[in-house]
Amino acid sequence: MATAADWMSAASFISMAGLISFSGYDGSVYLMGWTGGYVLLALLLAPYLRKAGKFTVPDFIGDRYYSNLARTVAVICAIVVSFTYVAGQMRGVGIVFSRFLEVDIDLGVVIGMVIVLFYAVLGGMKGITYTQVAQYCVLIFAFMVPAFFISIQMTGNILPQLGFGSTLTDGSGMYLLDKLDKLQTDLGFTEYTSGTKSMFDVFCITAALMIGTAGLPHVIIRFFTVPKVRDARKSAGYALLFIAILYTTAPAVAVFARTNLIHTVSNNEYSAMPEWFKKWEGTGLIKFEDKNGDGKIQYVADKNANELSVDRDIMVLANPEIAKLPSWVIALVAAGGLAAALSTAAGLLLVISTSISHDLIKKQINPDISEKGELIAARLSAVGAVCVAGYFGIHPPGFVAATVALAFGLAAASFFPAIVMGIFYKKMNKEGAISGMIAGISLMLFYMIKYKLHGFGGGTKEDWWFGVSPEGFGVIAMVLNFVVSIVVSKFTAPVPEKAQKIVEHIRIPSGAGDTHVH
Repeated sequence: MATAADWMSAASFISMAGLISFSGYDGSVYLMGWTGGYVLLALLLAPYLRKAGKFTVPDFIGDRYYSNLARTVAVICAIVVSFTYVAGQMRGVGIVFSRFLEVDIDLGVVIGMVIVLFYAVLGGMKGITYTQVAQYCVLIFAFMVPAFFISIQMTGNILPQLGFGSTLTDGSGMYLLDKLDKLQTDLGFTEYTSGTKSMFDVFCITAALMIGTAGLPHVIIRFFTVPKVRDARKSAGYALLFIAILYTTAPAVAVFARTNLIHTVSNNEYSAMPEWFKKWEGTGLIKFEDKNGDGKIQYVADKNANELSVDRDIMVLANPEIAKLPSWVIALVAAGGLAAALSTAAGLLLVISTSISHDLIKKQINPDISEKGELIAARLSAVGAVCVAGYFGIHPPGFVAATVALAFGLAAASFFPAIVMGIFYKKMNKEGAISGMIAGISLMLFYMIKYKLHGFGGGTKEDWWFGVSPEGFGVIAMVLNFVVSIVVSKFTAPVPEKAQKIVEHIRIPSGAGDTHVH
């Protein structure tokens, strides 16, 4: 449960259904990529990393590649990935606070920063584990209860997964998705159930999210908290089950929210808008601009005529209000959104602070540092991390889920090849691994900055390399990482015996034959 809560962040809870509700079929890449990655992690990496007994990814890379430089590069990669990810969480926390404290989104992010810092600094790994179990329970309950309510309300079916494919209870006899397709096309949008992305881009995004999941430092850390190697695989299986509850419900929630939103706002009088609309307007996340002065909300695909802009990240939180559910359900959803964002933010801050205090300071700069000194260093780096993450939460490179997708791309481009070859390829030496990681993360960062951050050349969609979006580019950068690693390792010194023994020890199950490691 802690693993599931650690991994199901604000992107899963708040933003994913919101993204799917606006992008329709194209949003399915997030569902496939993020759940598929868990299977990859459970089979390929988790048990072996647990057997290696290293508590952080940089620790494993530093030992396997017998080099402090490799450890430092891994620390930098872990920090870059975690910062990108935590910026998405801060944005998520900010959205919840801005609505329910009725403050501006920027102030919401600042309040979130203070709370995240408070409990990431005070609790350690064990404290965070137990909080995350509680958060999982809150998160899943908060996501499912409104989904059950709305599913019964719209289709008469209690299970949203089945309601998603049922006929409506409004007497029209239409299927829910057919109705939504019709609503979309009437307003000039593309059909909800048809995709606009190229198949290659869909493949790349799905693969980047899958491979990124398997290389995420804060998720891998989780597998070091299980007692035995066998438990690592088992806990990944259970985590997948717990995650699937939310992930199979998200598309239904997206469709319910989209249908309700169009019904509520399209061509209706602005003065007659319900209270939820006015409250969200106060946060600046939904805006109405009366272009033709008729007092009605024109919500259409044509950008010049459209009078309503909706931030996708509000859909899950506003959904119960739009559907006129009781206020305790609305409060529950807010609690779930906070639980999702805070649990992941705490896990990420743990990665950043241990990378700096343990892998950088204790292992390299000052090996004689006391435990107290290491703890102080960890807490100071957590403070610094929250401040930087808060800045990116206020100026995000995209919606929460899109920002988080970039973190997965960075993890895929940097860690995945180094970890996989560290486990399965004895001949991979330190020079190969280091140059591969540097090449992969540099290319991904360059592409991300070029196409995502405003003011940096800001390339357009037409300029994408091979037609691949920044969210999917992690796959291309990962291929470069593999190629560079293998080529460089062929022309440099062979791997010492000791590092090869580490690989043998990780790969062979305990008790299988006479394979002692001296």
